[in-house]
Amino acid sequence: MLKGSKVGLRARHDDDIPILQTELHDDVVNYSRSELRPWRPVTPGSKDSRLVVDDNEQGHVSFSVVELDGGTLVGTATLWGIDHHNRSAHIGLGLRPSSRGKGYGTDVVAVMCHYGFVVRGLQRLQIETLSDNAAMLRSAERNGFVREGVLRSSAWVMGEFLDDVVLGLLVRDWKPDPTGEI
Repeated sequence: MLKGSKVGLRARHDDDIPILQTELHDDVVNYSRSELRPWRPVTPGSKDSRLVVDDNEQGHVSFSVVELDGGTLVGTATLWGIDHHNRSAHIGLGLRPSSRGKGYGTDVVAVMCHYGFVVRGLQRLQIETLSDNAAMLRSAERNGFVREGVLRSSAWVMGEFLDDVVLGLLVRDWKPDPTGEI
């Protein structure tokens, strides 16, 4: 397990899937704000769920996020769009409603940076988020990500187009946790 100051990132367990599906996927508004494709219902236990991990997939790595104190499942984190040639990838995360506003997002981004830069040897990490997602923007910027641009009206969300903000962090600009906890 990769550990931050508040959360750990571990492999997805089968018993995580129904919780994540109910609290993240089945919330149509939340899903529509966080995914690139339109929401559609997924049959419980279905193998095509985006929450079931394919260990042979090389383009992304999915983690379950748990509290260090007690091991409670708080969400999911993904390193996706991994480009081995250009040594870059994207970070995505989703927190259960009961886990939002507790600083977990900032810690997840920190642990994902450690994973991307130290474990995977990447040179660049990128985050895309809706321009009104203040929590994700704050989590990214607290970890050194820089706003690189805005993709105007690029996301179709619940009947309207919204702007996406693109944030990037290069390994040379990354400041790892000085306590070395990760």
